[in-house]
Amino acid sequence: MKNYILILVIALSIAPFCNAQKIETEKVFGGYKYTHNDKLISIGDLASIMESNTDAFELIKKGRTNRSFSAVLGFVGGGLVGWTLGNSLGGGEANWTMAGIGAGLIAIAIPISSSSNKKINQAVELYNASFNATSSNTFKPEFKIIANDSGFGLSMNF
Repeated sequence: MKNYILILVIALSIAPFCNAQKIETEKVFGGYKYTHNDKLISIGDLASIMESNTDAFELIKKGRTNRSFSAVLGFVGGGLVGWTLGNSLGGGEANWTMAGIGAGLIAIAIPISSSSNKKINQAVELYNASFNATSSNTFKPEFKIIANDSGFGLSMNF
């Protein structure tokens, strides 16, 4: 009887930690923050965590590629706009065509960045859903109190 109680206590104490591997997403100013086991992780770490799930890994690779492309476009566009504004404020000859091209690059980078965030968040949701399907959805123990000629007992079926 003591062994059954010990097994029950161990099973119930381990069950809450089955979801400890979930990746949590939080929207912050300028993007998203990702945590895994209560630790802040980067997009690169996120990809390495998701390597075991091929669908989520493919999504996060696309999201990372779009994110990099968007960052390059935004950086170049910001540089063009900043250079023109700096020349204008410094009393030099301002090339407003270059500023317009820079603004256009920034305008292109914004939807690409938004798409990148959506893909990365979809990858996180897909990863979490597959993790939940394999751990918590399959482990649903049933507890029954049973009695027979030997006495009373607790039965756990899973």
